[in-house]
Amino acid sequence: MARWRALPRPARYAALLLAGTLPVLAFPAPNLEFIAWFGLVPGLLLIRASASARQAAAAAWWLGGGYLLAALYWLIPNLGPGLLLVTAVLGVLWTGFGVACWALLRPPVTARRGLAALVVMPSCWLLGEWIRSWQGFGGPWAVLGVSQWQHPAVLALAAIGGVWLVSFALLAANTGIVILIAASTWPVRLLGVAAAAVALAAGPAAFALTAPPPPAGSVTLALVQPGIVHDPVRRADATQRMSAGLRSYHPGLIVWGESSIAFDLRRDATLLRQIGRLSAADGAQILVNQDAIGAGGTKSKMAVLVGPAGIDGAYVKTRLVPFGEYIPFRQQLGWLTSISRAAPENMIPGTGAHVLRVTTPDGRPLPVGVLICFESAFPDMSRVDADHGARLIIYQTSDSTFQTSWALAQHASLGALRAAETGRPVVQAALTGDSAAFDARGRLLAWAGPSDRGVIRVALGLPPSAARTPYDRLGDYVPWTATGIAVLAALLALVRPDRIRPQRVRAHRPAWILLERNHRHGSSVRVSSGSSGKNSVTRSHDPADGADPAP
Repeated sequence: MARWRALPRPARYAALLLAGTLPVLAFPAPNLEFIAWFGLVPGLLLIRASASARQAAAAAWWLGGGYLLAALYWLIPNLGPGLLLVTAVLGVLWTGFGVACWALLRPPVTARRGLAALVVMPSCWLLGEWIRSWQGFGGPWAVLGVSQWQHPAVLALAAIGGVWLVSFALLAANTGIVILIAASTWPVRLLGVAAAAVALAAGPAAFALTAPPPPAGSVTLALVQPGIVHDPVRRADATQRMSAGLRSYHPGLIVWGESSIAFDLRRDATLLRQIGRLSAADGAQILVNQDAIGAGGTKSKMAVLVGPAGIDGAYVKTRLVPFGEYIPFRQQLGWLTSISRAAPENMIPGTGAHVLRVTTPDGRPLPVGVLICFESAFPDMSRVDADHGARLIIYQTSDSTFQTSWALAQHASLGALRAAETGRPVVQAALTGDSAAFDARGRLLAWAGPSDRGVIRVALGLPPSAARTPYDRLGDYVPWTATGIAVLAALLALVRPDRIRPQRVRAHRPAWILLERNHRHGSSVRVSSGSSGKNSVTRSHDPADGADPAP
């Protein structure tokens, strides 16, 4: 600790930034998902070594800034230097986590404080994730639990408590490892080992003890991925050519990516008839996506279900991409358009998630939840669709802006979490990749990267409309509980500030002690404490004694 505190402040901040980037390697595209189970340990040890609660809060701020910079680097083309401002503001959400780490894990680490840390620290982290998941703050990108998207056994926790419960388990494991390293006694170290082991085993145990309801039917989808075609007319033509002749696949629905149509089908009757004839030839409805133009020239993103007879349903995108489709607090941040490619104007959002009714080739109705692009990051939207009876969740996206970055794979991986949370199969149809499909437990069924062109055919088992996971039924009880724990911990710290602040030692007043040798003579002794903390003794002599004072 002394060596850490002796480092120059810039060196400490740089180390904390680097420590924040480490857990990001657990996400795609590196996909080193095992790092999430211990990747926060270096940062926690650095925060723990802070000299005060204030320094710990600042250290956690830098740690969170490094985490967000690494996770959102692909926004640089849109935000430019504005990304530094965004990460600096959102980094504040880690300060409470830092204070909790310092208060509970600074020396000496006792069993009581260790147990509290295993509950309070994951709660404080989770509270920060939940707050920044609000759309006004940008939305829930890079929530730590998403890093486990490749492991359905771990994702069983998402069916119980959403992605939030997965994040909680990861934080508990990291905290347990820090207790193992920092504790000085073996009983407390064993507490850390046990906590990490329980966190690791929780997901597989939930997977083994729970099972989805048996499928109540199936459907085959055809996901069309034409690749990057910048000209809107050529893009629509390419998508239609790939969709021709799919009748032999027996698709129940053909899905195109976001912005597959750059024209409003409600105004372009010729294009609508072309797609309707294509639907009749393929024997299946086609879910297209268009840039809709409203009154006054306002723009919206719209998913449109087209059949042989025309438009059979539509959904308007509700959660827009921050800075790409709108600028939060535009009045204050509108200047970003002059230094970056941030949205020149705000798109108009829809009114919320709702279900579209697909008619399969054999005439059966199939309720599906249709969401667009960035909305795959929001657990509540897919849960609303499941509550409304959707048996399948479909995401349409483009992602053409972020080619060659980690954003594409990170975006597609979100489908695994949404599938596990809702107990519904999830597909993502991307204009330029990555397209993906997952079953109702989050297991990967199909994947097409940005270099792939063509049609992805995937068969999906469908759950009953009434099937519900615990997360469907109970909602966001995990972050609400974490909020309560964090608030309670903060109140206790205010009531008992000595728990997070070292006590100041006050200087003692000099003490005078009278020592009587006899009834006639005496001497007095003064005991005082100097600035060095050492006691000094001065003996004064009574002149009536007639003897020299002792040295």
